[in-house]
Amino acid sequence: MELRALRYFVTVAEELHFGRAAERLNIVQPAVSQQIARLERELGTRLLDRTSRTVRLTDSGRRVLAAAQETLAAAERVRTVVHESSSLVRIGTAAGLTARLERGIEALRELNPTFELVLVDLPVTERVNALRRGDLDLALVRGPVSAPGLRVLPVWSEPLHAVVSTRHPAAGRDSVTVAELADHVLRAPSDPPLHEAVTSALGTSGVRFGRPAGTAQDTIVEVGADPRSWALMPAGDITTIGSTRVRSLPLNPPITITGNILTPDDDLPSYCVHAVIAAFKDA
Repeated sequence: MELRALRYFVTVAEELHFGRAAERLNIVQPAVSQQIARLERELGTRLLDRTSRTVRLTDSGRRVLAAAQETLAAAERVRTVVHESSSLVRIGTAAGLTARLERGIEALRELNPTFELVLVDLPVTERVNALRRGDLDLALVRGPVSAPGLRVLPVWSEPLHAVVSTRHPAAGRDSVTVAELADHVLRAPSDPPLHEAVTSALGTSGVRFGRPAGTAQDTIVEVGADPRSWALMPAGDITTIGSTRVRSLPLNPPITITGNILTPDDDLPSYCVHAVIAAFKDA
């Protein structure tokens, strides 16, 4: 459903005359009629009773008119926000989210080309605390997160890949099962939400856990040097670090984690929430 069709309908409803509505909209009358007819077909109901002399709203038309006016008012508020003076947007993030951040920031800039951006790389707990203090406007977090006082918006899903040394027996495979890796030591992520997501997904698989992994880069180096170990990492983390000593293997069956956006749990307008979700969701 297009805003243009709603705008045409509201104008006709206010004028109760197709000719005068066309003049207000600065378009030809047949274009108005076509848009109204298309809207009626889309909604599956008649909005206007019209004769050669009169135009009247039907009962459905009156209900749709109120909703259409609210929708157009919300769209106008979005336009107002877009054209406000430059503002600062502070986003809490972490390694491995580069591609998603680039897409999301580009989408937000289409709404407001003038905003200033600050990216803050912090551990999860500090990201959450900074958001509560008002030091951040948004935070991106992978995996389940409990954040009382904040709004948690599940936005994207991301596969976990097994990372093994090129000397690992499974290194030549196109994919691997968890059972085929169970005899080797798993270096689970130290990041709390990611660690919880991994341990929950593996359940009673019998996987042996070793000491927690460090940064993505350190984990890749350590696993590359030890064919008896392996790691589970988000696919986005692996593609950003080049190494000839490890292989990234999709899991069969796949294991995925949820990516969340955290915002202050206040009266953030719904159109702002929707804009942020749309910006950072899966492409």
